[in-house]
Amino acid sequence: MTPKISLEQWRALVTVVEAGGYAQAAEALHKTQSSVSYLVGKLESLLELKVFEIEGRKARLTANGQVLYRRAKALLEESERLESAAGTLAAGWEPELRLAVEIVFPTWMLLNAFARFSEQAPQTRLQLYETVLGGTDEALLQHRVHLAINGHIPQGFTGTTLLSMPALAVASPQHPLHQLGRELGYDDLRQHRQIVIRDTAQQSPRDSGGWMRAEQRWTVSNKATAITAVCRGLGFAWYPQDMIRAELLSGALKPLPIREGADRQVPLFLIVTDGDAAGPGTQLMAQILREEVSEQCRRAGHG
Repeated sequence: MTPKISLEQWRALVTVVEAGGYAQAAEALHKTQSSVSYLVGKLESLLELKVFEIEGRKARLTANGQVLYRRAKALLEESERLESAAGTLAAGWEPELRLAVEIVFPTWMLLNAFARFSEQAPQTRLQLYETVLGGTDEALLQHRVHLAINGHIPQGFTGTTLLSMPALAVASPQHPLHQLGRELGYDDLRQHRQIVIRDTAQQSPRDSGGWMRAEQRWTVSNKATAITAVCRGLGFAWYPQDMIRAELLSGALKPLPIREGADRQVPLFLIVTDGDAAGPGTQLMAQILREEVSEQCRRAGHG
């Protein structure tokens, strides 16, 4: 079946909706207002379906129009991804590689992988997005990155388990929770300030930081700020053990003696955004990350 509607017509429809009118859409598309009106009118005629209805001086989507708008937006996004994939395949080696990595992934291990990658692909630029929770999901869903390391695999993507890290509730040795001199329950934690790191998602941010029932809470954007705050006794926090290894060794942080739920695990998955169209740089980085994690786990006696 040959499609009746061209991508140009679907793009006109989507732009009218998102720009807020025919005049604004014409400006965004660098067309005349009459040509945009013609494209949308022709679409309605061919489909024998009313997409817009006029209310006062504004065009509003009909119920059917809302369905078509959502589907058209998805179609245009897929066509853009298809062109991008074709460009990657035609170019061979990617000139730039973009990664979204959850901040809990060990930085030193990531930099080891970057160093190994640069030995084999010195001309490829690397862009790292250090993300938290929904921020990683958004980077994947919007196809802003080639690779991601995330705490779960979003719907529509496939991934492989990279590693699982133990997480600890910690505080400064001088913190009042440590002065109680006994095992702690969640009622004890609830009485004190929790330091958490802000979700980097722009559209649907979620709370981060493990257990989140403290009456008092400080939310910061940087893991260094969060760790420093806890070291200064300004609150307690949950952190993957590797993230605070130096602070634990120096005694700046001390695990809280929690009675239940102290042995938490933080899983991390490696996700290739466009598996079928992944270029050689993306494939190489994924391979290096898997090898680096495997080697470090072997050295640590975890397999």
